[in-house]
Amino acid sequence: MRSIARFIYFKILGWKIVGNTNMSKNEIKKAIIIAAPHTSWHDFFIGVLLRRVVGVKTNFVGKKELFTWPFGYYFRAVGGVPLNRSKNENKVEAISKEFDKFEEFRITFAPEGTRKKVEQWRTGFYYIAKTARVPIIMFTLDFKNKQNLVSEPFYPTDDIEADFLFMKSFYKGVIGKKPEYS
Repeated sequence: MRSIARFIYFKILGWKIVGNTNMSKNEIKKAIIIAAPHTSWHDFFIGVLLRRVVGVKTNFVGKKELFTWPFGYYFRAVGGVPLNRSKNENKVEAISKEFDKFEEFRITFAPEGTRKKVEQWRTGFYYIAKTARVPIIMFTLDFKNKQNLVSEPFYPTDDIEADFLFMKSFYKGVIGKKPEYS
């Protein structure tokens, strides 16, 4: 399957990976991965191809209702983790606890929280990384240049404003599938 994914990603789609291209060989077994800009459903497809190409197991969260028949098996098989989105549950704590259940757990988020243009990122992924004591790895969904730029692991500090400035600078100039939402 990896050779098929590589063929599709590199040859058919013409994409490339830049930066931390040996994610599968490093010692980071647990991390928050953020992908931006998230502007289209195509982002999921590129992300799934990218993880297969580099040989890294990643996960994602979805509302628990997605994990019922007939799609539940598929979503779990591709790394999905059901999340109870009731108002009574602290989502940061619930997702942070998932890191304790697995020896290897990298969970991917879109910091915008939507495919539409936003002025500010959501902060949940940041607090999950801090609570679980795991690094954040950033990667771009750069459709203009057909590339995924992958960062080295970044450990959040106690200065959220400085950390967000640093992370957002990683994505400066990156154009998503729908440029108007980038």
